[in-house]
Formats: sequence, C-alpha cells, structure tokens
Amino acid sequence: MTSSPLHHSLDYVELVVTDLEASRRFFAEAFGWTFNDYGPGYAGIVSPRDDGSEVGGLMLADEPRPVGGPLVLLYSDDLDATMSGIVSAGGTILQAPYEFPGGRRLHFSDPTGNELGVWSVK
Repeated sequence: MTSSPLHHSLDYVELVVTDLEASRRFFAEAFGWTFNDYGPGYAGIVSPRDDGSEVGGLMLADEPRPVGGPLVLLYSDDLDATMSGIVSAGGTILQAPYEFPGGRRLHFSDPTGNELGVWSVK
C-alpha cells in the first residue's frame, strides 16, 4: 500500500546525474538507498518507509543542474558515521559538520557533483 500525497507538501526530489550506475552505487553504499529501474536513463528512489512509494529519482543527463538551485537535506541519527559513509562511498565533503540552532549539519557532493546536505539533532 502506498501513502497518499499531502496537499502542498514536498513529495519527490529528482537529482540529475551524469553517470546513473555510479550514482546508484554511491547512494546505495553511503545511505542504503534502493531503486526501481525505469530503463537506462532513470532510477526511482524507493521510500525507506517500506510502503511501496518512491521519494525521488536519479535522472541521467549530460550535465548536472546548475549550482544555485534548491539544496536537498537528508537526516541522520549519527552525522559523523554518515560523513564516513559518504567519504568511503566516493563522495566529497564540501563543508565539515558545523553547529546550527537545531543541531549539526554538513554538505557533500555526490560523484556527479550535486551538492546535498545532511543534518542531525546531535
């Protein structure tokens, strides 16, 4: 059973990648994501809620989206362990963990160069 979308809520995040297989490997290794394959140019990101839904996708293109677009933030129970996973999976830490008024946060880039953030309350 899939959950119903909520009116006016963020529902789906799509990352443009230049190497679909490398991106799949990176996000699977760094964050444990799984995917639904839709051919050679797209992979849907399966929801961690195990309800059959998707929360986003990886779309193959010649170039990633230009810098300056919206920043996607992920949540982590253990920011330091997540940072280690990002690095071991081949990501690049762009901004080391820093304090903000709600916890800690870091920024990284995936193998294609997309910048994402991860935050934690600890």
